[in-house]
Amino acid sequence: MMRVLRRFKSLPIRSRLAMLVAAAVAFGVAAVSVTCWFIVRGKLYDEIDGGLKSTARMPVSATNITNLINNCTQTPDAQTGRNGFGPRPRSLYFEVINSDGTVCVFSDSAGLVKASESDKSIAKKPTYGQGSFRNGTDSQGNSVRVLTVPLIVGAGLPNDRTLFQGYALAIASPLKGTQSTLDDLSLVLLLVSGIGVVGAGAAGLAVARAGLRPVDKLTEAVEHVARTEDLSIRIPVEDDSEDEVARLSRSFNSMTSALANSRELQQQLIADAGHELRTPLTSLRTNIELLTRSEETGRPIPPADRKALLASVKAQMTELAVLIGDLQTLSRSDAGQSGDRIQVVDLQETVEAALHRARLRGPELTITADLQPWFVRAEPSALERAIVNILDNAVKFSPEGEAIDVILKAGELTVRDHGPGIPSEELPHVFDRFWRSPSARALPGSGLGLSIVARTVQQSGGEVSLQPAQGGGTVATLRLPGAPTPPPELGQDGSRDQ
Repeated sequence: MMRVLRRFKSLPIRSRLAMLVAAAVAFGVAAVSVTCWFIVRGKLYDEIDGGLKSTARMPVSATNITNLINNCTQTPDAQTGRNGFGPRPRSLYFEVINSDGTVCVFSDSAGLVKASESDKSIAKKPTYGQGSFRNGTDSQGNSVRVLTVPLIVGAGLPNDRTLFQGYALAIASPLKGTQSTLDDLSLVLLLVSGIGVVGAGAAGLAVARAGLRPVDKLTEAVEHVARTEDLSIRIPVEDDSEDEVARLSRSFNSMTSALANSRELQQQLIADAGHELRTPLTSLRTNIELLTRSEETGRPIPPADRKALLASVKAQMTELAVLIGDLQTLSRSDAGQSGDRIQVVDLQETVEAALHRARLRGPELTITADLQPWFVRAEPSALERAIVNILDNAVKFSPEGEAIDVILKAGELTVRDHGPGIPSEELPHVFDRFWRSPSARALPGSGLGLSIVARTVQQSGGEVSLQPAQGGGTVATLRLPGAPTPPPELGQDGSRDQ
């Protein structure tokens, strides 16, 4: 059984569908055919039973019955006679059954039918209205339908009739014609069922092919993508179609579109990273070659120039380290946040930690802060890095002696600097990877800071924007969903209760 099931599962879907349809139709046709056969059989038997009942109600002559019992024989006479029943068709069986099972046949009986135990019981204790039907066989082995009733002689009212104690009357009709009709019906039903099952299998195969044609197209598309890595392929789908295949096709189109966008972003990231790495690497290689050539030629570089070269090498190494760190952070953000790293974060504490680092980097600036409690769900390190990047930008572009205002209220963090500001035509590009304002390209940085900010805030369910500030400078705004109090499972200090 398990082998058959495994073999069935290994068949193509259309073959399985065709087989299932054929099996379902076969079951339905078989049920209808068997029901029809039994109904016809019951009707034919009812007709035979009705004829036997009519014959049994015919009056019987007491004299002939007495003569039959006294001269009992099991061989019918070739001649026909009345024998108390009147003229009867030769095809019927007529006999009297004794309580001990002895059978006496009438002279015009079609043959001898052996008595059964039910016949003997009726003969032993006969009562008015008693009778039973059964199937049996005659002495030649032919099938017959038998009606056995108590032997009653006489005619007229019931008071004028005599019940023969110890005897029963059996009347039988041959079933050859009925069985022939049922056999013919069985053959017709079998042929019709076979044609129906074959037709159902063919129709099921055709329906399966038509229904799975979109799946075939989807399979071809997937195989094409796997073979050629061409993500531009799309499966045509009708706009008003809402069936499962249409939904699957739309999902496939969305998946290939997302993969194509991801590949494009990866290629752009690689190209941009290569471009950004080229400048510090070129400068680093030039400086190292100068130092190496000085050692090889034996002509020392003046101490001041050597110190400048080493400082440049150190700066380029620092810039490379920052760029690589930013790339790692951005690639981790692209991979999505891990559920294990998501925690309830006290945004006020995170902003205070970022402010401490910002004040160290811009000691000549005045950084004011007005912070109110706010709790969010985010990755703590990524969120702190994003806020540090925002503050670093404000520190970088703020002239010496200016102020930076930081406000956290109702989940909205604003950082306002008094620097040169961002031209309106550059605002749409500030969150693009590796994009740097022409005026800021001489300053240190990788051009990834704001991209990291945007990705971190979006993954935390918030939004970030940069706008020109009134009176000059720029306002960075971060909005993060959360609440002014920690969730019930956390303590007031933001730690989880034990």
